[in-house]
Amino acid sequence: MELKIIKTKKDYHTSLERFEEIFNAKRGTKESDEADVLALIIKDYENKHYVIEAPSPIEAIKYRMEQQGLSNQDLAAILGYKSRVSDIFHNTRKLNLKMIRKLYEQLHIPLETLVKEY
Repeated sequence: MELKIIKTKKDYHTSLERFEEIFNAKRGTKESDEADVLALIIKDYENKHYVIEAPSPIEAIKYRMEQQGLSNQDLAAILGYKSRVSDIFHNTRKLNLKMIRKLYEQLHIPLETLVKEY
């Protein structure tokens, strides 16, 4: 396959098919080198055309709570106040620095996500 920048969906799908064919090529072979370059070209196309937005802080908190099987009461224990959980989820209170630190330390939610505007 001639390696070139992917410009269309057809090129993208053709590249994916070829990548699947040569994915398990033996290291050091021509196909292995082609797979390495093709992976970079595919990644570049996907980064431009299939952007995944980072979640809002509230979405991230709810997702992490679901992952860990936590209730609102569990979150209240982390933040220190039951009423704050309700206020945060109803957007009547924003996260403050102390809350962000606790959520980062206890739930391991990235700081970049927690400080994002919402």
